[in-house]
Amino acid sequence: MPNANRKSTGDGSADAEITVGASVRVYPGTDREHRGVVVEDFGDSAGQDVDIGPHHIVDAARRWAVQLGDGTLVFVDSHDLATS
Repeated sequence: MPNANRKSTGDGSADAEITVGASVRVYPGTDREHRGVVVEDFGDSAGQDVDIGPHHIVDAARRWAVQLGDGTLVFVDSHDLATS
C-alpha cells in the first residue's frame, strides 16, 4: 500500500507530499476547514463504488484517515487535503 501521494495544496504553492504523520488542512478554503494529522493511508485498498444491478449500495471508501485537532477522526479523499 503506498504511503504517499503528490497533491497540489490548492493555494498556488508547489505540490507537497502527503504521508502518514503529515500535518494537513482538511477541506481547505471552505467554512469546514480544520487542521489535523494523517493517521492512515488506505491507498489502493480504498475500494470502489458498489452497485448491484440498478441499485447503488455504497460509495468508495476514502483514501485518508485524519485525526482533527479536537480528536475527531475523518475519512477524506486526496482532493479534500492540503499540507499545513
